[in-house]
Amino acid sequence: MKHLLVPKGDFGYLHNHRKYAALRTLIFFLLSGGLYAMGILTTGSNKNLLTIVAILGCLPACKSAVNFILFMKATGCSDALHKKLISYDNSGLTVFYDMYFTSYQKNYPVSHMALKGSMLCGITENPSCGCREAEKHLEQMLVQEGIKNVTVNIFSQEDKYLDRLSRLLDMRVDDHKDKEGIINLLYAVSI
Repeated sequence: MKHLLVPKGDFGYLHNHRKYAALRTLIFFLLSGGLYAMGILTTGSNKNLLTIVAILGCLPACKSAVNFILFMKATGCSDALHKKLISYDNSGLTVFYDMYFTSYQKNYPVSHMALKGSMLCGITENPSCGCREAEKHLEQMLVQEGIKNVTVNIFSQEDKYLDRLSRLLDMRVDDHKDKEGIINLLYAVSI
């Protein structure tokens, strides 16, 4: 049975959650509007308890709307790049798709990432994403979490990234001692 939601790190995550956030936002606002209308229809005035419940129901609806706007802005891995990278999915690398990292200054859309040993590399398809800035941001997040000795490289050119993935496959290295911590951190700092 196909899952309703694509898990974080899988191809299509951002696109799938964009649809889910839109549907959830619509349902929340319809519920609030319905409660408000029911209150007016039953009492003839908006001075009733259902009006208060409807107003309070707008809080999660607005939170969901903000989430929807964030997902609308985020871009994931393109189908063309996914076709080139799909061969790396079960190759011994730990791979992530559709990672969108946010910071106070800037957002960093990373279409694909791969982790092997202490090497973490990724590719961005967004020309406005500063690769070096994204690397520094991720390195800083790792250090703040107490994870040391991880090299982060973000590429903007496909051929260089594919070459790096091939070299990672050829490397014979043990998993990083805090591999689960790295994975959890990547999930935690991305939308």
